[in-house]
Amino acid sequence: MPAIPPPQHVVDQALASQSRPVPYPRPGAEAPHVLMIVLDDVGFAQLGCFGSGIATPRIDEVAEQGLRYQRFHVTAVCSSTRAAFLTGRNHHAVGMGVTEEAAMGFPGYTGRIPRSAATMARLLRDSGYNTMAVGKWHLTPRTETSAAGPFDRWPLGQGFEKYYGFLGAETSQWAPELVRDNHHVEPPATPEEGYHLTEDLVDETIRMIQDQQQATTRKPFFCYLATGAAHAPHQVEPEWVEPYRGAFDHGWEAYREEVFARQVAAGVVPADTVLTERPSWVPEWSTLTTDEQRLYARYMEVFAGFLTHTDHHLGRLFDFLDEIGIADDTVVMVMSDNGASAEGGPSGTPNEAAGWLGLQPDAATAMDRIEDLGGPDASNHYPWGWAWAGNTPLRLWKRYSWLGGVRAPFVLRWPGRIPDPGAVRGQFTHAVDLFPTLLEAAGVDLPEAVDGVTQQPVDGASFLASLGDAGAAEHRPMQYFEMMGSRSLYLDGWKAVTDHVANQFGERDHVTGSFDHATDRWSLYDLRSDFSESTDLAAAHPDLVRRMEGLWWAEAGRNQVLPLFEFPGSMFHLHPGEFPPPREATYRPGGAPVVEPMLPATGGGFSLRAHVEVADEHASGILAAIGDHQGGWGVYLLDGRPTACFALLDATDRVQAPEPVPAGAHVVGLDLRPAGADGPQRLELTVDDRVVASGEVRGTFFLPQLSSAAVGLTVGRDRGLPLCGDYRPPFAFTGHLEKVVLRSGAGATFSVPDAGDRVRAAVAGD
Repeated sequence: MPAIPPPQHVVDQALASQSRPVPYPRPGAEAPHVLMIVLDDVGFAQLGCFGSGIATPRIDEVAEQGLRYQRFHVTAVCSSTRAAFLTGRNHHAVGMGVTEEAAMGFPGYTGRIPRSAATMARLLRDSGYNTMAVGKWHLTPRTETSAAGPFDRWPLGQGFEKYYGFLGAETSQWAPELVRDNHHVEPPATPEEGYHLTEDLVDETIRMIQDQQQATTRKPFFCYLATGAAHAPHQVEPEWVEPYRGAFDHGWEAYREEVFARQVAAGVVPADTVLTERPSWVPEWSTLTTDEQRLYARYMEVFAGFLTHTDHHLGRLFDFLDEIGIADDTVVMVMSDNGASAEGGPSGTPNEAAGWLGLQPDAATAMDRIEDLGGPDASNHYPWGWAWAGNTPLRLWKRYSWLGGVRAPFVLRWPGRIPDPGAVRGQFTHAVDLFPTLLEAAGVDLPEAVDGVTQQPVDGASFLASLGDAGAAEHRPMQYFEMMGSRSLYLDGWKAVTDHVANQFGERDHVTGSFDHATDRWSLYDLRSDFSESTDLAAAHPDLVRRMEGLWWAEAGRNQVLPLFEFPGSMFHLHPGEFPPPREATYRPGGAPVVEPMLPATGGGFSLRAHVEVADEHASGILAAIGDHQGGWGVYLLDGRPTACFALLDATDRVQAPEPVPAGAHVVGLDLRPAGADGPQRLELTVDDRVVASGEVRGTFFLPQLSSAAVGLTVGRDRGLPLCGDYRPPFAFTGHLEKVVLRSGAGATFSVPDAGDRVRAAVAGD
């Protein structure tokens, strides 16, 4: 064979002399690092620097070195606020008029940020920043959170280069459902090994920043850390709760007065602020029974410990910035996404799924769980009296356009740029203003198009000037609000707001107001002299009320707010996924969990067949499982015996065969058959199509479709927390599991028959 001649390299020397380095985008020379920390469901008065009796010393230090904004506003729920500050557009304008679990076909409620609203992360990345996100995301429709994607609405599809956290509204602090970049992962440790989500998220944030800074100190980063805290479930180690034992025994009215006194003394509210009265739907503490007082105080003790624990670990992150010498070059922001949450209902709950389904236990029943609160076996949330106190001195709470829902704590530190550290700023600001403010700080201009898509106008305006000037003029005269039918408008210091009451958590049984948009009444407040919405001036200024109502309708039309709907009962136009769920599907061990919307529908009956081979009669482990003790189902072998467990609100319906599966290859089956509208469902366990056990399952069992907190279907092992107390995850199957076949029953549908119930549960987890 002739030799292959060497390749000939011919270089045009004239051309080579004109070679230039590949241009990289570079931010301005003084572009800062940005650390944005978003707490969850933390009310205006729940941080120490905003008057709280809950210790948050590390966040307070940030406030002392920076600024507190006393008139910072959000949208009243999670997904909507996050979409607003990441895009700079009003939440309905980017399809996030409500949480993504309750997405509908109307343009303002699709649950999908359009490509015409590129995020802050995308623009900063394109301008030379590294971008990283850690923690809660809640901007991906649940139908798009499986291993099939699509991934363009996951963090890496929205401009972040790295991600570690959870995609949904909430998750267990002890056994979370985690994602790294574009794939599902398991926590690095178990609750028994000392795992807690907040600690893990802070560890990961430190690791990401360290890796980036060790690679280059000349490239700024944008780090977005969104904790699961202090959203329910309120879960933390007992040693963090113990210092608060007895701290809330005097009740929410007395506690609220103490908070208000601290707020006035600190200047976080004006000296002439009126402490609004206790509403009729919050009971007087003195009217509660001794057991109720003990239980309700304990709920708050756990919440307080949870928040202090979060502050402690954020302190580790602040210390790290100091250790590597970049604290002075970093803008640090700490905020909340909405006001304190009343989703525990009037009496709180040891299992928040009970509230989603309207099945709150009474105090006597809940007292039996008091020692579980905060731990892995509870999913607790406090009574709404504590939410009212957590928003002192304001009215109402999360999900409402009253100030208790839309005014949130906000702290900003930028060393060298603030002439009066520790001061309070009084300018009206809103979540949409963070986008232009941070772009201006980074020296980044808003492009006309991104990836060839023309960008829609930004609704926010920069308030960067207020950092250096306490008297800086307010940058925008008007802002509309709407959430679940609650409406308001801010205009040149005035605020008009409706009395609409949402149909959730028993509020229509207690909260006074309108249940119909046609009869909503508008109140009017002069926020320049009335910080807390205490004095209704509507009767004195009817023309202004009419003008502001008209402006609200105009803004609603411009921002895709319409149509208004009665939440949540009439929200049945739920946005479907990319494909309808299959009638039958096959699953094999070793894969990622499959989220419920991608599974064959199981409400109204289904069948399952697991093809196994066992060496002896003692094989054990999970064949298929979905959910946990809050709600879900599983099929497994326990010392060889086929077992089915259906969980609902920590109670279980369990059926077990009397004899083990013999050695060899077999098909272990489960058949669930409906037995009437209100009756129990009939469950049969089979081996090789022979019935080996049977029993009843409650007619409406809670499935993970109702909560983005729940674990999807896993095969061959369990993840997260157990369904029943007779095993602990992962409880991997000890035999050989070839496959599991899941098939919908003839009348299968969602397991909760009323679509309104499904939406109520979905949005409860925002």
